[in-house]
Order: sequence, then structure tokens, then C-alpha cells
Amino acid sequence: MRTYWVETYGCQMNKAESEALIRDLEEAGWGRASAPEEADVVVLNTCTVRQTAEERIAGRLGYYRYLKKHGRFILVLMGCMAERMKEEVLEAFPHVDVVVGTFQKNSFVRLLRERAEDLTLLQQLLLTEEDEYSFEKLHHSGLGFKAFVPIMHGCNNFCSYCIVPYVRGREISRRPSEIFEEIEALLEKGVREITLLGQNVNSYRFTWEGKEMRFAGLLREIVHRFPELPWLRFLTSHPKDLSEELIEVMSASSSICKHLHLPVQHGSNRILGAMNRRYTREHYLNLVERIRTAMPGIALTTDILVGFPGETEEDLELTLDLMRRVRFADAYTYYYNPRKGTRAYEWGDPIPLEVKKERLGRVIRLQRELSLEWKQRKIGRMVDVLVEEVSRKREDEVLARTEQDEMVVFPAPPERIGRFAHVQLVSLEGNTFRAKEVIRCLGDSSSR
Repeated sequence: MRTYWVETYGCQMNKAESEALIRDLEEAGWGRASAPEEADVVVLNTCTVRQTAEERIAGRLGYYRYLKKHGRFILVLMGCMAERMKEEVLEAFPHVDVVVGTFQKNSFVRLLRERAEDLTLLQQLLLTEEDEYSFEKLHHSGLGFKAFVPIMHGCNNFCSYCIVPYVRGREISRRPSEIFEEIEALLEKGVREITLLGQNVNSYRFTWEGKEMRFAGLLREIVHRFPELPWLRFLTSHPKDLSEELIEVMSASSSICKHLHLPVQHGSNRILGAMNRRYTREHYLNLVERIRTAMPGIALTTDILVGFPGETEEDLELTLDLMRRVRFADAYTYYYNPRKGTRAYEWGDPIPLEVKKERLGRVIRLQRELSLEWKQRKIGRMVDVLVEEVSRKREDEVLARTEQDEMVVFPAPPERIGRFAHVQLVSLEGNTFRAKEVIRCLGDSSSR
């Protein structure tokens, strides 16, 4: 039996596509290796959104250069970094055998099937010729109780700092019937939580059964068709496209988790304009107000980018002010680094690194205060959690998550993994709640 080893870097879409790749390989008769040096083929599914992601992958490729001196496996670089660099990969990393662009994953699997008897033929191959992107039938390898379901691919927004439209291509929405079939198959396998994926899910649009289905309509149909689905999530929403209908669908459904990741990126209208985000801080704050009016307890998380070309201290203060107004439950924060091929790359990188780091430090400190405040307000509450794994610190405890994506630890046996529990949040240890399981009261509206 031929064996594989797959490593995934970057976003949830990469994780879903790696799961689909693993499924394809196993259906073709391949098995999972116990270690990379024991595999016949090693695949690195890569990210290129930020320079730090590429640097991490480059370091990993250095490790594999060492391993290849003592092994005979085929090393494959796949995904967004492969799509962006193409021929450069084979020049910079000559020990890489196959480069697979964003649109050639299916072609790669076919190639493995055709040449499985003699993998030495797979050397210095570049698979980046343009194909039409196609969704897999299933993006789940069969292991685990949580799954990602891509509903669209690509992006049409062309934010000036973002490489995604150039490596993922233009938006393609997936046929609704294919989405429903995948969800049905996942539920039959015992999956308890499904996350719908797209670079901008709010742009979803497909003409189906003679009518145009948008994202809110897709959510409504999923909730209607699959009332047994406990938790439904989605990533990621662009603020300019989030509709009133979507807010209504979210607020009306107990299955849709009351957690919304809504990347704001910045609090200055001038910088938002330079970023080509196509909304203002006023629009964003108004949208947050409407969301919270409909769902008062919703957890809002975001992305914040500092150090964009031209950013001043006044611009940064506007970002800090917006954070205080919204009071995000959490935020993914990072500083700007140029991506070749984007519009902002042409403007250079005028803000010194030490200034960017200092500004990022202020954003992080404020967000830590806001996150702590958010969590402290929840101590004493009863919530449902989905148990994920045994705690790394204590074998008699399990790690779980709330519908608002907060980590919770409480005493329970490993058999509870993949099941829901009803707990009371009793204290905080760092970013993790400590809890105790409680008996659900008759008529408890939080029942799952």
C-alpha cells in the first residue's frame, strides 16, 4: 500500500481541501503514514496570505530537505503559495518534486493514481495550468464530529492588501443541491457541527429551481431541511454584503450559532478607503447595532490590520475607538506586510517595523481587556458545549467549546467527546472557562 502524509497551513478552506484530498487518496487505496519520513508522498498544503506564513513553510521545507537525504518520498507543495510562486518554487526549493496550483488538486490525484507504480516519475513537475475550479463531493475524511463545507470559492473584492483573489480566482458559488447532499452525508456519519466556508459567504449567489438563491436563503433552506443539525456556523462575512435578511435568519434559528466573525480591518475611513473595503466606520457601527438589536447576546469577533501604508497615529486612535465602541469578544490582529501582486505592494512599506509592532501591541492590549471583560460577564451562566478532546493538563477533564467558540474545561470521561453537555461556567483560567456539568431543567430553552 502506498502511503501519504498531509500537512495543512492557513485558512479553514485549506483544511477542508486537505480533508477532501485525504479522502480521495484513501479511496484510491492509499494509507496514512505514521510519520512523514515513512510516507511515499508528503504534501504541504500552503498559505500565502502573509509573509510570515510563507516563512514558516520555507522553514518546514528546509526540514524536509534534510529528511530527503535519508528518504525516498515525493515532496509536493500545494495550494496558494504554490499558485503564487509557481516556477520560483522549483528554483528556490529544488528538493520539491511537484508543485500543484490552487486549481489542480483533482489533476494531482489522477496523476498519483496513474503513476503509483513508479513515483520516481513525479519529479520537478509543475501543475499550474488553468483549470476550472471544482468542488469535491465531500470535504471530510470521515474522522471527527466537526466538518467544513465549502459553499463558494474565490473572491471579487480585491482589497488592496490581499493576495487571495489572485491565487484563488474569481467567486464561484456551489450548487445548492451539492451542499445539501454533503450535509446529509455528514449528518449520517454523526457530525454535530458544520461550518459553511467561503472567502465571502455573503456573496453566495446561485440560480436554483428558477430562482436566485442568496446566502440568507441558503441558510434558511439548510435549517429547514436539516432540523436535526445541532450547530451551524459560517465563515467569513464581508461587512459591506451582510444583509438584513441574514440577520433575520440568524436570529430566528436556534441551530445557527450566535457567533459572527465580521472583519473590520481598520477604524479609519481614510485607511478603509485605501484598503478598498467599500464601507465606512459608520456603516460598520450601524451594522453592529442592528445585529445586536436582533441578537443581544451574540459574540462578535473580527480581524484588525495595523501599519497599512499611510496610517497615522490619528488613524490608529480611530481603530482603538472603534474597538471600544463595539467591544469585540475576540480579534485576530496583525501588522501589514506587502504581498507582491497586490495594489498596495506598489506603495511600498513606509511604516517602520518597530512602529508597526508598537501599534499592534496597543491593539492587542486593548483587545485582551475587552476579551476578559466579555468572559467575566459570562461567569455563572448555564451554556451548552460540544466536547472536543481530553484536556491536555488533566486526563479526567475534557475540553469543549460553546456556540460562541469559547474554550471550556470540566470533569468528564473521554467517552463524552463528540457529544453536547450542559454546564455552568464557574471561573476563568487565562482564556479558558472552568465549568461544572449540571442537570438540564425541564423546559430549558438551551436544550440541544
